[in-house]
Amino acid sequence: MTRVVGVADTDSYVKWGAALLGAAPDGWDVSLLVLDTPLSVSASQLESAVAGSGFDAPAVRRVSFGEFEAVLQQHPPDAVLLAARGPLVRVLARSVVRVAPQAVIVSGLPGISIPATRKALRFRERADLFVVHSHREVRDFARVAALDGLHPHLALATLPFARRAERVADAQSRGDLVFAAQAKVPSERADRLTVARLLIAAARASPEHRVVLKLRGEHGEHQTHAESDPYPQLLAEIGDRPANLVTSTQPMSLALDRADGLVTISSTAAIEAIARGIPVIALDTFGVSDELINPVFEESGLLGSAGDVIARRFRHPEPSWVRDNYLHDRADDDWAEHLDALVTRRRAGMLSPRSERRRTGGRLRDAWDRKVVLGPMDRSVSGAFALVIGMPLRAATRGVQRLRRGLAPAA
Repeated sequence: MTRVVGVADTDSYVKWGAALLGAAPDGWDVSLLVLDTPLSVSASQLESAVAGSGFDAPAVRRVSFGEFEAVLQQHPPDAVLLAARGPLVRVLARSVVRVAPQAVIVSGLPGISIPATRKALRFRERADLFVVHSHREVRDFARVAALDGLHPHLALATLPFARRAERVADAQSRGDLVFAAQAKVPSERADRLTVARLLIAAARASPEHRVVLKLRGEHGEHQTHAESDPYPQLLAEIGDRPANLVTSTQPMSLALDRADGLVTISSTAAIEAIARGIPVIALDTFGVSDELINPVFEESGLLGSAGDVIARRFRHPEPSWVRDNYLHDRADDDWAEHLDALVTRRRAGMLSPRSERRRTGGRLRDAWDRKVVLGPMDRSVSGAFALVIGMPLRAATRGVQRLRRGLAPAA
């Protein structure tokens, strides 16, 4: 039996970790922990994140950093899934290697990961297995890794919440236009105001149907990415909101049950919708760029304008795009087989824990990294000392970097 412990903190990573482990092969012993960090999910976010995964929210244990290490020592796992933001994965991986060196470390990203980045790989360089979700991601991350001298063990898994499924609701109970909001895309306030006004226009154009602004959480709840200009706030500023423009924090799967179509800029919800046969518009009002995380939709046939949204001209993806981008045959998935093989090698003493690139600072740097991601949840003396020393150093370093950027054109 393979025993796997997962740990996550934010809403998107809890959702991904729960769904991935919930689809693990029969016979695996899987469990999920929520780590206390400043961005940990609320009770309602947790319930929404694990819906349909096979995990019950009350069975997901919340732990401190110290308790996480104790769990690994008291009940040694064969593998640990680090479903977390890159900086936190780096900190947790150090703990796993120290207190549970027998465990295979697994990590990955919770949604669309095109463009592939060096940063994502470097934060997870101690992961024995890096899970990606499309044939295109396998190729792109392998290419980026080769350029950076990294050697990740890549494995393929269907996005757990994007497995093909039948539509639940009948045509008479559908009709919603669901907009999947994102915290950082678009990032500029003016652009987010443009989206808010578009939703108002779409609601007014079809008063007999709802426009559902699907949010990641209630006001004040933390998300994986900080949101500077929440759409409800922008809608309140604009005023005169149509009655059929509503907000929702229910699970995306439930929102899609009543959807005629989904609109997004680059949310993974687009893949979830496509998998259920629900048409999509990937809004290209702000262009196509790495910053918008939407180059993946090029040649998909899904890109559309504000006018398409208002007219509800939803579309299905081009068949040639589908297999390479998240909707491959489930038989192509190999992450579980790769993990079993790595566990077997680790048990036989044939797989050593991955090392970390040499970094300046030693233990003080480790304490700094831990303090940054855990914030007030890190009450260690070393963390407090690292913060006192590190803050002035970071400010000075950033000042030098800004100065160099300013001098570069003149040089």
